[in-house]
Amino acid sequence: MDTTVIRSGAAVEETREAVTGGEPLPGVEDPRSVAPLDARELSRHFFRRLTELDEGTHEYQYARNTLIEMNMSLVRFAAGRFRNRGDDMEDIVQTGMIGLIKAIDRFELSREVEFTSFALPYIVGEIKRFFRDTTWAVHVPRRLQELRVELARAREELSSRLDRDPTVAELATLMNISEDQVVEAQLASNGYNSASLDAALTGEGPEDGEAVLADFIGVEEDGIRLVEDFHSLAPLVAGLSERDRQIIHLRFVEEATQADIGERLGCSQMHVSRLIKRIITQLRQGMLGELGCA
Repeated sequence: MDTTVIRSGAAVEETREAVTGGEPLPGVEDPRSVAPLDARELSRHFFRRLTELDEGTHEYQYARNTLIEMNMSLVRFAAGRFRNRGDDMEDIVQTGMIGLIKAIDRFELSREVEFTSFALPYIVGEIKRFFRDTTWAVHVPRRLQELRVELARAREELSSRLDRDPTVAELATLMNISEDQVVEAQLASNGYNSASLDAALTGEGPEDGEAVLADFIGVEEDGIRLVEDFHSLAPLVAGLSERDRQIIHLRFVEEATQADIGERLGCSQMHVSRLIKRIITQLRQGMLGELGCA
């Protein structure tokens, strides 16, 4: 592999010639130290090379890893917005890295948008999801989490106005929702805080002995969400063509590379990549449509 080292913006032009010319990617001494402006320019060329390289090769992995390290400044920038949330910044940055990696894997030069504009929503979204999933004691749908905030504001406003606790009907009128929705939001609020499963529950008399809360609560099956997702996804997969189902099976069950799939189907890796993106988009739209109707 070419051992050319990129240290500053002066090497960008040289890198462009090497990358677009189909030669091996140049080495980057320390991708994390590349200036943001240089990283933006260099990223375009590394993304272009990703489309030309076979997934799973050393060159492909090198280009992908370099893109991740060069754009870590985006994660630190996004994480800075959540500095005052009280959580460990290292955890926030690590969570943001997941969003960065997802953005890199899904970015297409044909979108004709800057990678930074494409990646930031992924990074921020992943961090917000981290707070949403770790702040609540139990999993509560996002719709109810947002409704809980609105309910708290409405309750505070009416309490100060009426000098008493508002009724469900009064809250429903102010929030312009049904009374059933108010009750649902109140029940969801109980999921924000929790008691320890080891909390002692003492009987009325010494003869009753002592038990812990966990003795009276069922255990959630770890795979229940996966079962629900499979249940929703099954009819969508069944509706795919036979070739599309074969591609999904090869890629996500047998974990075959796009190049391997292309050899089996008699087409190029690029064509396989486009087919997989189309199939996933179709399944995602089906899932989101079903959730929207639920």
